[in-house]
Amino acid sequence: MCEFNVIFNGKIEFKDVIYAKQETGRVVTKDVMGAAKEFAGCKILEVDVPNARLVLGQA
Repeated sequence: MCEFNVIFNGKIEFKDVIYAKQETGRVVTKDVMGAAKEFAGCKILEVDVPNARLVLGQA
C-alpha cells in the first residue's frame, strides 16, 4: 500500500494518508488509522507516488 505525506507550503501537514478527495474549495484526507483532516481553501497540485507526496496549494 502507498501512504502519502500531505505537503502544504513546503511542510508536512499530515502523514500516512491513504485517501484524498478534492471537493469544492477543500481537500479531505484520511490516514491509515481512519483519522480525517480537511484542508479548507486548498486544491491538489501534485500526486508523486514514487516519493509518497501529495502536494496541496491554495485554491
